[in-house]
Amino acid sequence: MIKVDCDYNIKEDIGFILETEKINSIELSERTKVSRTTLDAIEKKGKARDDVYEKFYSYAYGNKYRINSVKEELIKEKYRDVLFHGSKDGLSEVTITGSRDNCDFGKGFYLGETYNQALSFVCEKEKSSVYSFKYSLSDLKIKRFECNLEWMIAICYYRGTLREYASNQMVSKIVAEIEAADVIIAPIADNKMFYVMAQFTDGEINADVALHSLSASKLGLQFIFKTDKALQNLVPIEKYYLSNPEREDCRKLLNERSYEIDTKLKLAKREFKIGLYIEEILK
Repeated sequence: MIKVDCDYNIKEDIGFILETEKINSIELSERTKVSRTTLDAIEKKGKARDDVYEKFYSYAYGNKYRINSVKEELIKEKYRDVLFHGSKDGLSEVTITGSRDNCDFGKGFYLGETYNQALSFVCEKEKSSVYSFKYSLSDLKIKRFECNLEWMIAICYYRGTLREYASNQMVSKIVAEIEAADVIIAPIADNKMFYVMAQFTDGEINADVALHSLSASKLGLQFIFKTDKALQNLVPIEKYYLSNPEREDCRKLLNERSYEIDTKLKLAKREFKIGLYIEEILK
């Protein structure tokens, strides 16, 4: 377990807007509808109420300041090895048992390579936020996956759609390698992608159709820290506020991406009619 005590850096972000816009606190108060008294209190304490966070960050985002995305670039330049985690309700600590049993690779702490990856998994939740972490893979046992059959079988196993093949030699080998690892590095699979995988495990499409459809995802890699030893290689950096306008833009992009996956699935069914089905691969 590791403690997470970082918070929104609203004091610094207000200072950035004041300097960039070349305005004073009176003008910022008028533009954001946040009282000067509240702005003064933030200057002293560095914290605010939820409604104040929303007013300020919505104003910044609405005026084309992509503070969170730019911070991603800056901290990667500073620390190089940085990962992001989207939390629906906030984090006070991180444990390897905090995730659901039916996540892509079982229990563990899941992180993504980019801020937008993390945002995409929590943008539907009103009080969600994103966290950044420095990380190291030194002295850890790593299992890496590509976007291939092995990766798809692993996810389907942990998400519970391969129960009848649980004792299969190929499946058992993949699961054993995962359970022996400290960290898993693999392509991200969201629920839309798992919909395609489920069609494969149900025998509706062959492996080639599934994998060519999933290659449209472009979500990047996820890092799953599965052991306490691995967690000790994570250091929290910052917590990022997700304003309503930013979350809404993210939802629109996800809808567009789902159309792309649907289209590629339909085209792949036409192009790859001959291929191996689940019962032929795991017979």
